[in-house]
Amino acid sequence: MRNRLRFISVFFLLGSIAIVARLFYWQIIKTGELTQQARAQQITNQKLDAQRGSILAKDGTWMVSSVDAWRVYASLPELTKDPKTLANILAPILVDSPKEGEDPEQLLRNETVRLENLLNREGVWVALKNQISQEKKEKIEKLDIPGIGLELQESRIYPEGSSSAHLLGFVGQDEEGMSKGYFGLEGFYDLTLAGEPGFWQREANALGVPLIGGLSRQKEATRGVDLVTHIDKTIQIIAEQKLKEGMEVYGAIQGTVIVLRPKDGAVLAMAALPAFDPAKFVDYGNDLFKNPAISDSFEPGSVFKPIIMAAALDAGVVKPDTKCDICGGPLTIGKYQIRTWDNNYFENSTMAEVIMHSDNVGMSFVGQKLGKERVIDYLKKFGLGETTGIDLQGEARPPLRDEDDWGDIDVATSTFGQGIAVTPIQMVSMINTIARGGVKVTPQVVDKLKIDGWEEDILPKEGERVISEKAAREMTEMMVLAASQGEAKWAIPKGFKIAGKTGTAQIPVSGHYDTDKTIASFVGFAPPVNPKFVMLVTLREPQSSPWASETAAPLWFSIARELFTHMGIQPMY
Repeated sequence: MRNRLRFISVFFLLGSIAIVARLFYWQIIKTGELTQQARAQQITNQKLDAQRGSILAKDGTWMVSSVDAWRVYASLPELTKDPKTLANILAPILVDSPKEGEDPEQLLRNETVRLENLLNREGVWVALKNQISQEKKEKIEKLDIPGIGLELQESRIYPEGSSSAHLLGFVGQDEEGMSKGYFGLEGFYDLTLAGEPGFWQREANALGVPLIGGLSRQKEATRGVDLVTHIDKTIQIIAEQKLKEGMEVYGAIQGTVIVLRPKDGAVLAMAALPAFDPAKFVDYGNDLFKNPAISDSFEPGSVFKPIIMAAALDAGVVKPDTKCDICGGPLTIGKYQIRTWDNNYFENSTMAEVIMHSDNVGMSFVGQKLGKERVIDYLKKFGLGETTGIDLQGEARPPLRDEDDWGDIDVATSTFGQGIAVTPIQMVSMINTIARGGVKVTPQVVDKLKIDGWEEDILPKEGERVISEKAAREMTEMMVLAASQGEAKWAIPKGFKIAGKTGTAQIPVSGHYDTDKTIASFVGFAPPVNPKFVMLVTLREPQSSPWASETAAPLWFSIARELFTHMGIQPMY
């Protein structure tokens, strides 16, 4: 008996010591961590979206703005109906409208299951649906269901529909369900447009019911900054409409138009087709979101010839009247033979005539005069191998091959735009350097930032001088001759002078050039002196004719006629 009492006493003593030790561990050693966990269970946090800034055309009219939308949520501890019943009540209101070919009944069943799964989650608060309309909000409110609430959000609206879609981008959601800009201006200026999110905190018991007199804090969201762009809506609409018509007439599968203001690099218009509706971006494939004007690269072909010729004029290795002594026939370099595009040859052509005839042999002559090192050096100065720095998300940077990998044939083909790759924005920017007297400038979409009476101008970013003013002037005169006397001279509006160049580039496929598929382009500026615009038009795989003189050039002049009137450019003769 005495031994049993001793055993029990020892057992209770050891148990007491264990309890005291455990309490000491919880209350002293782990007190900070446990207190933090308890506070986390008691405090409910939620982010509040800030109103997103608008995107405006240069005249102050909306290109993108925001309207009120609503988030439907459930406060789970306050629900009085079971999840299945609630899901069946809410699904007919929250289900998305069926797209073409979708089964409405299956959509409703899927929505019901989705809502039931959300309502069965553990926790205090769960979002059921984002971005619902005012009409759906009112239907939810009429139900007056305990525990189901509505929270103000915002929805992006695009007054012009799919117009400028690639330029603008769109707004989706990140992993936390917060608004986030993707592509174009929405992506590049996301932090500026998004503003500063707010939050609210409240203290609740284990069931999620707010404590009377408990902690409650709220920070209001700060709205985002508006972007005022250089985009001229009239020019943008002209470019898009004419591009659409041109693609239909010439049977092209893709097209781009870029219009810059030479003096400061302002982007007055940027059109790309096919496009998408930014308000309904979920209905489109990801391939359409990329802006081909800044993200797609191509071998430019003959529109690149003014770049190499301008470099040679600047280096002093040729003059406009320098004669080509190898232009009487095809040129052999190693195992390769370089021919003219139409197999016509002009012996002793001047450099001006080489550009006018778009002579590949004549350009190879220019490449030989420059030499490999200077060709590569000028390509880098003009911006190849780098991005232009345009303020749009998604700009590509086609690489320039290492100097050690250049052979004689690579130097020759680069002079007429083969074996190198550029993006449309790079191509028009390089020609813009010639148009503005030889000095680079970064293309720029946004002119100023603005909010609540405050605004800040975004100044143009002028770069280095690439070629001399004299070389730029001589190259401009050559391009005027090429436009007025070349293959596309029939398309020039009577009385107007432009500096321009056509380009027809075969598309490389699996190590060779596809003889049937081309990218047709025309680049030019007007007037030749103190130009008001520089414009590039590209058409991918035109079916009516592979030649730029019969597709891209007439489309360029069709747009230019409208620009002459809109910008007050008068005939010169």
